[in-house]
Amino acid sequence: MSAPRFYCDIPLSSGARVALPDALAHHALRVLRLREGEALVLFNGRGGEFPAVLEVEGKAGFAQLGEHAPREAELGGRITLVQGLPSGDKMDWVVEKAVELGVARVCPVAAQRSVLQLSGPRLEKRVAHWQRIAQSASEQCGRNRLMAVDAPLTLTEWLAQPSGDLRLMCHPEAADDLAARLRAAPGLPALTLLVGPEGGWSDKELAQAEAAGVQAVRFGPRVLRTETAGLALASAVSALLGW
Repeated sequence: MSAPRFYCDIPLSSGARVALPDALAHHALRVLRLREGEALVLFNGRGGEFPAVLEVEGKAGFAQLGEHAPREAELGGRITLVQGLPSGDKMDWVVEKAVELGVARVCPVAAQRSVLQLSGPRLEKRVAHWQRIAQSASEQCGRNRLMAVDAPLTLTEWLAQPSGDLRLMCHPEAADDLAARLRAAPGLPALTLLVGPEGGWSDKELAQAEAAGVQAVRFGPRVLRTETAGLALASAVSALLGW
């Protein structure tokens, strides 16, 4: 059985003895019931990981770090997923699975047809919740770099940001399919996928995106749910580009 992995947002260095943050120590000692001398792995999102041995002093936990292991589990290119905010807790699923699929960044967009609308403290809590999901998913799937999760923007705000990526918007009535668009742009280092909420993008949003240079693509003969589409596209991109 492999050693449990923990994201630890503190400086880590080979041979150091570090105090585990309270929340991490509680999870390791009280939830997982790890004991003195057990093996674990720590990573801080800055690349690689550290095998470690757990040391326990009362309710406090410490880790004696071994040599840095420069292991990575990232894709060969960078995928950004711009996700129209879905209803309920579907965004939790999107964030978790995007991490597992190797997506580098998720940008939630409050689209015109998004049922979920967030602002103020509620928005801050939800973004922090998504970021914790990304951390937990990284621990589980073996990634040593955290997927970024941005605060929601409107599509207008997002399009106003500079970007050198190929940007593809999922639309079931697009003239070109995903594979054709990718064949026309070999050697891509990065690309961005845009997926609408339930009900899809509005005509105004489609026009805005086209005016900003975003290219519409279709993905097969079936209409996918919003929480499925971006993940399916990310998987297909990874396969088609050999990432």
